[in-house]
Amino acid sequence: MPDITVITNRDCELVDITNQINAVIPPGMRYGICHLFVPHTTAALTINENVDPDVRYDILKKLDALIPKKERFYRHSEGNSAAHLKASLLGNTLALPIRNSRLRLGTWQGVYFCEFDGPRIRKIRLYFQKTEE
Repeated sequence: MPDITVITNRDCELVDITNQINAVIPPGMRYGICHLFVPHTTAALTINENVDPDVRYDILKKLDALIPKKERFYRHSEGNSAAHLKASLLGNTLALPIRNSRLRLGTWQGVYFCEFDGPRIRKIRLYFQKTEE
């Protein structure tokens, strides 16, 4: 199965990967499920609005307020405890419906790779499963 590569440019950012996913869905897959998995402990996946970039900004700002980068009780020696916590909060898997070789998302929805310990080069593993209507 294909992997998607995501190159991030900032410490924390949300990258819209919807088009990258659609590009690797097998042609002719009428109905199915796209399973996504992030094999990194400081990154995550989410679905949210993909029209107004302020939504991404608001998500990141709220996560920073809830889970600050520096906290006196963090014990993890690498200094990226906040990234681990944010990734755990959002999760590292998604299962999305496919119809006619495209993700079947809501009108305003996009799939986002969530970077919390960048910049980095990351991978997302994709698995496709055919289903009945």
